[in-house]
Amino acid sequence: MPDKVTGPLGPRRNIAAALRQLREESGKNLSEVADDLMISTSKLSRLENAQGRPQSRDIRDLVRYYGIEGAPLGVSLRQWATAAQRRGWWNDLDDEVLGSVLGGFGLDAHISYEADATVERIYTLPFLPALLQTDEYATAIFQDMEGRSEDEIGQLLEVRARRKQALSSREGMAPLKLVAVMHESALRQAVGSPEIMHDQLDTLIEESKATNVSLHVLPFEARPAFTMTCMYAYFEYQGVGMEQDVVHIETHAGYWSVEDPEKVAKYRDAHDALVKASLSEDGSRALIRSIRDEA
Repeated sequence: MPDKVTGPLGPRRNIAAALRQLREESGKNLSEVADDLMISTSKLSRLENAQGRPQSRDIRDLVRYYGIEGAPLGVSLRQWATAAQRRGWWNDLDDEVLGSVLGGFGLDAHISYEADATVERIYTLPFLPALLQTDEYATAIFQDMEGRSEDEIGQLLEVRARRKQALSSREGMAPLKLVAVMHESALRQAVGSPEIMHDQLDTLIEESKATNVSLHVLPFEARPAFTMTCMYAYFEYQGVGMEQDVVHIETHAGYWSVEDPEKVAKYRDAHDALVKASLSEDGSRALIRSIRDEA
């Protein structure tokens, strides 16, 4: 079972990538470096795989071991170790909420990936993108599909509200850019009442006009495209250390991470193909309006 993600994953992933690179350049394997530093191989492996919180003392020793004290990378490693100690705002939530069926096992990791991302490219079905959902629409899903308690629903809505803030402002970062593709079935899936759906589609039209939001609908008449059968998010990082892009696939059982660079690159191409197969932004809004007016 993966560790619970209690803070930002970005610094951990930067540390992991840097330590792997340094060790490979040294020509040594995990056991050799661990023996030299008198630490366990498992601890070093966890550091190189971004698992758990890296301790400043261990990073200090590794910086000295690789002879990069005072070098830019050595300074960055120490800074990332400090940043990795921060606790994420989601730690105030109940574990039951973070482990909800729809949010899935790994919602904590999903939030952390999202918090550091420059661009989030998503594909959704049969529901609308989470960051563009109204509270009423989300509540209907939590109640009808998950059977969540009122307290849990309240916390889940708080999570959505905090995540949505990234589209308008973020401390020390530009607002998150969202490139969303949703299947037409998401627009026609009944959620809650007709009034809830009408208001949700209205909101979708307005929020899709933001300069940092690009919304596309993959229509029924589009030819089948790779990756169109499962929901996923492609998190893109620009100018944030050594952090590499990552894909989070969402299923009824939770999230699955894809970090292998070659596989991640395939998902990037696949999302571009989905956008190409979809209606334009204006065409997508026109379809949303027509479905809204059908009710």
